[in-house]
Amino acid sequence: MGMADIAEVLWRDYLKHNPADPQWPNRDRFVLSNGHASMLLYSLLHLSGYALTIEDIRAFRQLGSRTAGHPEHEPHLGIETTTGPLGQGIANAVGMALAEKLLATQFNRPGHEIVDHRTWVFLGDGCLMEGISHEVCSLAGTLRLSKLVAFFDDNGISIDGDVKGWCADDTPARFESYGWQVVRSVDGHDAAAITAAIDKALASDRPTLICCRTVIGWGAPNKAGTKATHGEALGAEEVAAARVKLGWDAPAFDIPSDIRIAWNQRERGGVAQREWTQRRAAYAEAHPELARELSRRLSGKLPENWEAIAHEALQAALAVTSPQATRQSSQVALNAIGPHLGELVGGSADLTGSNNTFRKDSRAVTPTDFSGNYINYGVREFGMTAIMNGMALHGGFRPYAGTFLVFSDYARNAARMAALMRQGVILVYTHDSIGLGEDGPTHQPIEHVSSLRLIPNMSLWRPCDVLETAIAWVSAVSRTNGPTSLVLTRQALPQQPRTREQGINVTRGGYTLIEPAGAGLPEAIVIATGSEVAIAAAATNVLNAQGRRVRLVSMPSTDTFDAQDAAYRESVLPVAVTRRVAIEAGATALWWKYVGTSGRVLGIDSFGASGKAPDLFKKFGLTPERLQQTVLELF
Repeated sequence: MGMADIAEVLWRDYLKHNPADPQWPNRDRFVLSNGHASMLLYSLLHLSGYALTIEDIRAFRQLGSRTAGHPEHEPHLGIETTTGPLGQGIANAVGMALAEKLLATQFNRPGHEIVDHRTWVFLGDGCLMEGISHEVCSLAGTLRLSKLVAFFDDNGISIDGDVKGWCADDTPARFESYGWQVVRSVDGHDAAAITAAIDKALASDRPTLICCRTVIGWGAPNKAGTKATHGEALGAEEVAAARVKLGWDAPAFDIPSDIRIAWNQRERGGVAQREWTQRRAAYAEAHPELARELSRRLSGKLPENWEAIAHEALQAALAVTSPQATRQSSQVALNAIGPHLGELVGGSADLTGSNNTFRKDSRAVTPTDFSGNYINYGVREFGMTAIMNGMALHGGFRPYAGTFLVFSDYARNAARMAALMRQGVILVYTHDSIGLGEDGPTHQPIEHVSSLRLIPNMSLWRPCDVLETAIAWVSAVSRTNGPTSLVLTRQALPQQPRTREQGINVTRGGYTLIEPAGAGLPEAIVIATGSEVAIAAAATNVLNAQGRRVRLVSMPSTDTFDAQDAAYRESVLPVAVTRRVAIEAGATALWWKYVGTSGRVLGIDSFGASGKAPDLFKKFGLTPERLQQTVLELF
């Protein structure tokens, strides 16, 4: 109710969209960052002519309804992103604005402005109190994303009441320090003032924050301006009083025909889209190859020669014979894949040299040059991940970026949102265990791999060498319905010998790497991932030389293995073999499902320690000798 007047001006007079085709590529993007105000968005969509019915409005917050308690990504309904976790909406919007500017730079040509749209955001006090808003708005200002316009709903109220008691920030000055244009003290209930502010935003070469002073629950005579209108139902009595105050006498859920006609944007949107379609046709005639590539990228499809590109990455991996860290193996794969995929835009949270995310064709994006394909996000792990979500949501890009695995904690909620929205972002996490050494327990991940594995629809790969790393990258790029975490080592790892069949089976997430001699089932099975595969291989070979019959299973991706058919899983982990040991330099809890109650798990359920990597592996019992002993104890 408080932002309704702002919405009315924006949606009826400025927003470029076509409710008849919600996924028109050149539409403006609208993000309701303060997602608890979801009914405002649903009302706008319904009135404008989107396929959100009055029955959907009636079913607000009910099980199975399309009008959830917070907006959930439904592009065919006009909902551009899932919002609710405050601050992430504005972060997604920064990603969308960044994507528009990158795409326009790559594809627009003189006389053919085929990519040309804006990103509009509604946000509130809560969004600006969240730290992620600082991360992303600072970067947006630095990059001068001029087509980004945010409306600050400055109503001074949050769930606990008047925010002055816990947030006395000078928000306009804060955004001015970022390099934004700030339009101060706009009456959020005055259409003329809102119009003037928007016009000023349209003329700026910087992102704009329009500070709108509003009354929360405007129109509710007894509760307006109080926390009682923030997340609570007004109640029948207050609703009746508000209807009187606002002069609204139509029955509930009945929209008068004159209002419906005035609000419906299908005709205007159709005109705008048809005009753009004509421009696209002229563009295609003048620049046919560019037009085809833009269409492919906006469709989210991989190029027709993707299999050949993937093969090139695998051949580059097979050419590596000496030990190397999987973070370096990752760069080998990137150097093979990246130059062929314009949509693969990289980055790092100030750890480029450590994450090895800068490939041979990478060029940094700067405030004055958007022709590059690499974003220096600065020390902004959370913001980086949410911005990548926004870029993926916008379309035309498959973003990837890196940080240390331990700092995935900072970004976890954005990683979770990527999984919830099924966006194919690629999360590169290096320095994956105590193997990073002297930086100590503050930097040594323990529970992080398991934590990421627990996120529904998150795929995670922890490869043991260059071939597994290349296959992990191919899998990540091929996967378009969810994010992928690539978990990589700092320390060098040996390259494992494999048959051709074993190499193919890497794609299944888990496979037999070492099989004992002789026919029949093995006596015991060892399961390992990442850097512990080399440890397990050494132990397995010794045990087999001693006359035991032990199989080693490398399982770089548990979720990929779990998705295989039952027959394949049984062929790798036969139920009849109950002597099982899993080894991973991290939390042990999730491995019990693979070893059973009679098996063992070697891992780390405490924090790490500062020291050299070899000494740390000995301290925590992650050695071939300890693994051999553990296997023998099962006999």
